Amino acid sequence: MPARALFHTAPRCVEIRELPAPRPAAGEVLVRTVCSGISGGTERLVYRGEVPADLALDDTIDALGGTFSYPFAYGYACVGEVAESGQAVFVFHPHQDVFAARADDLIPLPGVDPASATLLPLVETALQVTLDAGTGYRDRVVVLGAGVLGLLTGLLLRRAGWRPLIAEPQAWRRAVASSLGATTVAPEELVKDEVPLVIDASGNPDAPAMALNLLAHEGTLLIASWFGTKPVVLPLGGAFHRRRLTIRSTQVSTVPARLSGTWSRSRRRQETVELLTELPLAELCTHVFDFGDAAEAFRAVDQGKPGLMHAVLNYDRSAVRDL
Repeated sequence: MPARALFHTAPRCVEIRELPAPRPAAGEVLVRTVCSGISGGTERLVYRGEVPADLALDDTIDALGGTFSYPFAYGYACVGEVAESGQAVFVFHPHQDVFAARADDLIPLPGVDPASATLLPLVETALQVTLDAGTGYRDRVVVLGAGVLGLLTGLLLRRAGWRPLIAEPQAWRRAVASSLGATTVAPEELVKDEVPLVIDASGNPDAPAMALNLLAHEGTLLIASWFGTKPVVLPLGGAFHRRRLTIRSTQVSTVPARLSGTWSRSRRRQETVELLTELPLAELCTHVFDFGDAAEAFRAVDQGKPGLMHAVLNYDRSAVRDL
């Protein structure tokens, strides 16, 4: 039976295409997808066409070869079952209903809801942001943005000893964060606390400039947002220069050299899998769409549909394959 895969064909245009039936090579297994997740940050940029066309899809994921030149398949959060054994696994793979994957690329999953498991990449990213934040026992840290990444980062920072304050403009997102125990505030209500650390997970190009005003002397702005092709303007002439502020990026593809003595990608991945059963992920999986309705799902993510925290595509194998 042929496979079905999601392709980006133009800005804000996706379609499901039929591919030849996958045939596992030596060392590979067949994976049948149960569900896949759409990230509200990176994949929204990709859907909008706000990434450079000549940029590699991802140099660290074998299933993501090529560039962002149309048409291309993208995505990195598939949860499924190994066809032969029925074992539940996570795989970094584009949205596709059945595919072959190397056995050593499979991440075995504990007893966790498949929809919640599609958040594994965002949990791992939030963990890396927390590691990059360093130690800050009882120190205040401001997190800009209460999307899934910002909220998960806030929850992990609190576990690490920080006192996170999440700034989010949308009231409904603040309500979700508050219901999960996070302390929130509207951005306009932020006072100039001069905190040692601000983390930007907002995706808003105007946020970094505002964040610099919140930092104490020699404070750090840690940017988790990926802005794609959108320009970011930073005021580097006055306070930034005189207060010796630092701007750093945080990204999950690698482990920074300063942490390599105690952390590796394999250790981080193991910790992430354990966190799947400890964090309130089910509450974040707010919207489930049939795979055949993927275009509707991407539109909802793009438009920032109220109440939508994380969108999941469901693969119903009993449905007729209608292309």
